[in-house]
Amino acid sequence: MEIRPEKTLTLRDMVAIWRRRRIVVFGVVAGLVVLTILYCIVCTRLYEADGTIQVQKESSDVMGLDTMMSAAGDASSSLDADIELKTQANILQSDTLALETVEALHLDKTRGFQPRWLWLNRIYSLITPGETLPESPTASLEEAPRRREHVLKIFSDRLTVKVENGTRLIDINYLDPDPKLAAAVVNMLMQSLQDYTFQTRYNATNQASAWLNGQLGDLRKQTEDLQAQVEELQRDSNVYSFGTTDAQGREEAYSGVIDQLQQTTQALEAAQQNRILKAAIAQAAKAGDAETLSGLAGNVLGGSATAANNSLVVIQSLREQEAAQQASLQDAEAKYGSAYPKLSELRAQIAATDHAIHQEVKRVKARADSDYTIAIQQEEDTRTRYETAKQEADALNDKAIKYVIVRQEADDSRELYEDLLKRLKEAGVLAGLKSSNITIVDPGRVPAKPTKPNIPLYLAVAIVGGLFLGCSSALVVDMFDNKIRGIADLEDLLGQSVMGALPQLMGDPLAAQAGGASPLIAVRESQSTYTEVIRSIRTSLLLARGGEPPKVIQVTSSIAGEGKTLFTPNLAAVLAQPGKRVLLVDTDLRRSALRTRLNLPQGQGLSALLAGQVKEAPIQQVPGVPNLYALLAGVPPPNPAELLGSDVMRRSLEEWRKQFDFVVLDGPPVLPVTDAVILNYMVDLTLLLVRSRVAHRPQVERSYQMLSEGHDHYIGVVLNGLSAADTGYYNYYGYYGYRSKVYGEGNEKK
Repeated sequence: MEIRPEKTLTLRDMVAIWRRRRIVVFGVVAGLVVLTILYCIVCTRLYEADGTIQVQKESSDVMGLDTMMSAAGDASSSLDADIELKTQANILQSDTLALETVEALHLDKTRGFQPRWLWLNRIYSLITPGETLPESPTASLEEAPRRREHVLKIFSDRLTVKVENGTRLIDINYLDPDPKLAAAVVNMLMQSLQDYTFQTRYNATNQASAWLNGQLGDLRKQTEDLQAQVEELQRDSNVYSFGTTDAQGREEAYSGVIDQLQQTTQALEAAQQNRILKAAIAQAAKAGDAETLSGLAGNVLGGSATAANNSLVVIQSLREQEAAQQASLQDAEAKYGSAYPKLSELRAQIAATDHAIHQEVKRVKARADSDYTIAIQQEEDTRTRYETAKQEADALNDKAIKYVIVRQEADDSRELYEDLLKRLKEAGVLAGLKSSNITIVDPGRVPAKPTKPNIPLYLAVAIVGGLFLGCSSALVVDMFDNKIRGIADLEDLLGQSVMGALPQLMGDPLAAQAGGASPLIAVRESQSTYTEVIRSIRTSLLLARGGEPPKVIQVTSSIAGEGKTLFTPNLAAVLAQPGKRVLLVDTDLRRSALRTRLNLPQGQGLSALLAGQVKEAPIQQVPGVPNLYALLAGVPPPNPAELLGSDVMRRSLEEWRKQFDFVVLDGPPVLPVTDAVILNYMVDLTLLLVRSRVAHRPQVERSYQMLSEGHDHYIGVVLNGLSAADTGYYNYYGYYGYRSKVYGEGNEKK
């Protein structure tokens, strides 16, 4: 036998499982819905009151000290705001505010805060290790730890504090069986938060004032000492202050040393320029360059150099005059020619001017060396005065630097002292004015209807959760259920197509018997679905062996109760309807039921024939069915397996082959006894009847394997009890449900 591998579970398979196990799904959904309804009926109605507060942005601390320490002042980042909002939300949920609210409103005396299941608490106290101190019912919550813990747990479970994203708002929600009390708790919490914030700021201001008052004495003494040092340094540095400031805001002051340094610096610069000019004149005069000397005119510095400067000016004037004469001479020559009488006069004038220039250059040359020597001496004297003034200024600079530093320290100390003194005087006023940054936006109002239980929501959750749990349970149940559930399940298990699928019958066919009517469905209801399926099986049997149809057919099942004794006589009746002679033999010598099924009289049967008690088989005519004969099992023998495997059984089958067209054996089940396997060697074809939702997969697989081993004849498989609710019912029959109500009202199981 070839067993097909297991298929991968697809969505279609899951839908089929849910349809097949819909009772489990609907049962779980109905159970959760019922439990939800019961919970909504018995649970306490809770009213929800809500309120909203705003946490305003702060510009400074309680005394404004952060303004002095940071130039940013009241700037705060989004992170600081988020931290502040979360801090206020945590304060609202703190045990301190909770206990204040509980004690102020006497919540611990209300019905919702009374402890339940006291007997469980007593048992827990007995098994809990350690000594438990008794608590007085009249004691406060602070003195009763167990009651306090119980009250705080209930309060925190009913309280919800949420910070609205992107805002400075905090929502407060509270649940209570009393709607007025729920609103009172919300308002009490908001007021408690305001009082807590006010008290915290007030205490912080008083503490800061007390500390600051102790520090001001030291700061005042330090300021006075620094001011004395400033005055002493000012006297030592000979710096005189005018008490005014310049355009840049700097203090105007006078120092003789600094003024002397500025004068000597200017004198040194002038001496250096004069020396450089005298050196240039001496060089030009030494070379006799009148043009260079004329260019130095007007650059001589100092009154002592007036004569030299005048000589240079004269040279410059003569050079200009000579240039003009040269230009006149050239114009005359060009205009009148070289024979012009006035040309000689012009040349004489030019020669006189050139002579005067040379004479003046000699005079400058005679004075240039002495003037250069005098300029060098003047520069050295001026430099000496400059160095002296610079040394005095450097010494003064060190004192000035120290003076500036000490004066700045004194000013800063004085400003800090004055500012802190001012704030100290204002601390009491600030503590009252900047009380709290908490603003109530929406106070707690009495709700109109209860919030819990939310019946529509609970029912929706119950239905959705029930569907999920029901579908999951259906998959789990189907996974652990190894019963044969349909045609596809059986074909996948054995790897071959079923010869037929018999529908599930409603009621017992024997109960429908009346007025001598035949108990066989194939005769009584010839147009029913059950009969049509048997006819289809008959057709498959006739074609099962190719050319020659099987004559000896055994019908068996894996276990008892699969409907074999109902199916076998109806199959025999259908085989006999075309005019064929059919012998129906009850080979179940242990638990015979065929006589009752066919309503035949009690008498000897197959067991007597096999035991040699009778010579011929006691065959009876089945009433109402022509050509159908039956051989009952008879009295149960002590050794049925040995009798069925005897030569007498073999010879009897050979004789029946000759006397009848078909021999149908109603065999015992395969697994409980070995009788059916013994008969399997003697028949032409074996039909294994499998009842849906009764036979287990391992049972069917084992039975099929036992019937197939060592044999080459065909093993047919018939599915019995296919339910109209099964997904394969429509695929097999082409319609849903039963076609007509002709099957009776029961289905007998063996």
